[in-house]
Amino acid sequence: MDDDKLELAALEARVDELIRKVDGLANENEALRSQQNQLTTDRASLIEKTEVARGRVEAMIARLKAMESR
Repeated sequence: MDDDKLELAALEARVDELIRKVDGLANENEALRSQQNQLTTDRASLIEKTEVARGRVEAMIARLKAMESR
């Protein structure tokens, strides 16, 4: 009978440990998803800023070429 109690206690401890690990992994997964969303937003913003800068540089080049042609 004592062996059964020991086995049950060991099983309960293992289940508790697994529950803690699952909770920890769920929290980590949520944090990683949040970080991924932020990085995706940051990337989109940087792409937009790059396109704006590219447009400005191209406009300046066009103006310089037009000035050279005069």
